[in-house]
Amino acid sequence: MYVMSVPYPDLGRSENEKYFVNPSTSEKIPFPTIHDPASVDLSVIVPSYNEEDRLPAMLDEALDYLEKRQQKHRSFSYEIIIVDDGSKDRTTETAVSYSKKYGTDKVRVLTFEKNRGKGGAVRLGMFSARGKLLLFADADGASKFSDVVKLETELNKINNKDNLCIVCGSRAHLEKEAIATRSLFRTFLMKGFHFLVWFTCVRSVRDTQCGFKLLTRDAAVLVFSNIHIERWAFDVEMLYLAQQLNITLGEVAVTWQEIEGTKMVPVWSWLQMGRDILVIRLRYLLGAWKINSKPKTL
Repeated sequence: MYVMSVPYPDLGRSENEKYFVNPSTSEKIPFPTIHDPASVDLSVIVPSYNEEDRLPAMLDEALDYLEKRQQKHRSFSYEIIIVDDGSKDRTTETAVSYSKKYGTDKVRVLTFEKNRGKGGAVRLGMFSARGKLLLFADADGASKFSDVVKLETELNKINNKDNLCIVCGSRAHLEKEAIATRSLFRTFLMKGFHFLVWFTCVRSVRDTQCGFKLLTRDAAVLVFSNIHIERWAFDVEMLYLAQQLNITLGEVAVTWQEIEGTKMVPVWSWLQMGRDILVIRLRYLLGAWKINSKPKTL
């Protein structure tokens, strides 16, 4: 059941967060909104917090793939939006160097004045995107970027007339290998987290936390207009909302590797996510959070 009376969410962005900068001219240019017509084929949103060291490898891989794809298919167009989530290092400067090299039509940088959390970074990146399809990908480059074609293939297979689809990259096929290298306690936490997600919120996706997900533009509008969680568990709320809104979900195995420098604290982050999942389920169940199936435009 959907409630129509919920107003469009206040994104809470400052004046500076509404613009990206052309590094060649220092001109401030307003970001578009997701409610504008799509003008590129693919938007890639990269949430980044203190990622000046890991971001270049991820961007090099992504841009190498995207540039080669564009050379092969001249009509293909893309953009990358790097969202600096209030970093204390030189993440923005690192990202801007790519904007300068490739141009702001292909690489744009959105810098937050203060940290919001990964979910908040992805959400505002989505609302600033121009793509027909929108991918969010982690800044550490743990997922092989060219696997986006696997997600696109699955999306084309399951897409319906409503054009409401989300395809999740998945590491579920690597679970046995992960268990073999983890302590018994960490394995217990992981299994407990997966059970909690399955029992309370999401049953149709095995790996809710892989940071490699592809959405149609219409699906992105619906889920990110309703989402509340701004930190690690935002993926769970996003997929819970997708289920409630009858958005078609898919899941595809992707190539993944462990990258040093994770921002997650093994025990504390799992406990925080567990708490947030219970909050998600209870607040929707009790009606404190309502689902709006027809969000207002910006």
